[in-house]
Amino acid sequence: MTIKNKTVDYSDGDAELQAYVAWDDTHVGVRPGVLVSHAWRGRSDFENGRAQELAKLGYVGFALDLYGRGVLGSDSDENRQLMQPFLDDRKMLQNRLLVALNVLTNQPMVDANKKAAIGYCFGGLCVLDLARIDADVLGVTSFHGVFSPPDNTVGAKTNANILVLHGWDDPMATPEQALGLADELTRMDADWQIHAYGKTTHAFTNPQANDAGHGLMYNANADRRSWDAMTSFLAEIFA
Repeated sequence: MTIKNKTVDYSDGDAELQAYVAWDDTHVGVRPGVLVSHAWRGRSDFENGRAQELAKLGYVGFALDLYGRGVLGSDSDENRQLMQPFLDDRKMLQNRLLVALNVLTNQPMVDANKKAAIGYCFGGLCVLDLARIDADVLGVTSFHGVFSPPDNTVGAKTNANILVLHGWDDPMATPEQALGLADELTRMDADWQIHAYGKTTHAFTNPQANDAGHGLMYNANADRRSWDAMTSFLAEIFA
């Protein structure tokens, strides 16, 4: 196995963007492609590392960029300022995600008929929006995502399989909101799963998360269990 990586420049209107792509260079032919949608800080080493791990599983990992080439928040206030315009305009967010999906589809090592998306925190909301607009993906996986629905998908249906990996004590996605998401996905006629982890808060996959007061804590067990669940999910939808 030889994991290769590269950056890919692309654009959405005036926004100049840059993705990170990882794949196994010893693999012959095309293979499934998986978008990795970043948390509120922007595309970082964390998302790049997840793209590499996906490459080790035999996929093309594509860590997308929503904010712009080289743009990375330095603190919570800056992260929030970067994210907020996309929360205020979900149509803009969805369009930018579709641009990234199109760039992934056009990578020469990607099977255009086998694509999925995973996302973390804000990225978890993003991939749920891909499902909500019935984008050309077989499935999406949200890790400790935010559940608030957009206002432009009421009554929508989806063909995407949906896996939600959720810390039950997450202050940013309460048990009531998780139940609301289940109701929404049922109305969308989705094939959905929600895995809830007890004694687990937000950002449970991030080893740097260490702020119990704000409900941001790494949890090694939930990290491992959620990755295993995603691995099985991807194997199922790509079979």
